[in-house]
Amino acid sequence: MKGKYNILYVDDEEILLDVTKVYLEKSGCYSVDTARSAGEGLNKIARQNYDAIISDYEMPEMNGIEFLTKIRSSGNDIPFIIFSGRGREDVALGAPNTRVDYYLQKGGQPKTMFAELGRNITQAISRKGAEIGLENKKSIKYSI
Repeated sequence: MKGKYNILYVDDEEILLDVTKVYLEKSGCYSVDTARSAGEGLNKIARQNYDAIISDYEMPEMNGIEFLTKIRSSGNDIPFIIFSGRGREDVALGAPNTRVDYYLQKGGQPKTMFAELGRNITQAISRKGAEIGLENKKSIKYSI
């Protein structure tokens, strides 16, 4: 991995924002910016580039899927991870056509949960990089 990945984590639970930021940054692989609402997250995305977004599902004003839908409707295909207290099935029912890279349920052993979150972030970013590389190869091939 080259350098640190710049991550935006959106959650209305401030304590979880703080704990997740500390854990991920402790690995040395991530620089984590936080937002307490989807609206604040959208404002940050408009001003700064991120390598991936982590979002809670249940938030006031706009849930994680509505947040993702707004991001995707602007043409942004950034890796997106739902990190929620709700089960994947509950979240997926509200998101039949969204492109969520990973769902991770909050809870269980913190060390295991945060390690899995870190793996999901890295895998989502790597997969997006591979897709971009493949698209670039195709466009070069067709333009020759």
